[in-house]
Amino acid sequence: MSWNDEKVNKLKELWGKGNTASQIAEIIGGISRNAVIGKAHRLNLSAKIKTRAATSSQTFDSSIESKDIKSKKSRKSKFKSLIIEKDFEPENPKQLEELDENSCKWPIGHPDENNFYFCGRTSLKDFSYCKLHLLYAYQPKGKKEEVTDKEEIPEFIEKKIQSA
Repeated sequence: MSWNDEKVNKLKELWGKGNTASQIAEIIGGISRNAVIGKAHRLNLSAKIKTRAATSSQTFDSSIESKDIKSKKSRKSKFKSLIIEKDFEPENPKQLEELDENSCKWPIGHPDENNFYFCGRTSLKDFSYCKLHLLYAYQPKGKKEEVTDKEEIPEFIEKKIQSA
């Protein structure tokens, strides 16, 4: 397949309107999607970097906006709210067989030991751990502390335990 002036002009027009390479290939006919992409690249046509929200229907866009409004809480603010809270429920030791989707799955001890168990407190929605163990497992980005000794408890968690 060879590109003639008519096909090149059609490609430029359709590309400028925001059509996908597959759509352009189908409209022009006799060429593949990859041929369209290659020619557009050689012609230095602007890159088409669009998200699904930018190219889809209005109903999808409005649903995305409503979800964004509902979940405006950032990851950092979610963890800050956990640190402020001081009401940790008591531990409810459970064996592996007793765990369900609402149980904290934080292991206590070593699996080879006889007294090994899982925390068993109520876990937070969409997480496997309770409030306290979530603080151990997930630290805000860029704030990870280097723990040199496995038995050492980070200072901010130690304060939380003492105040609980």
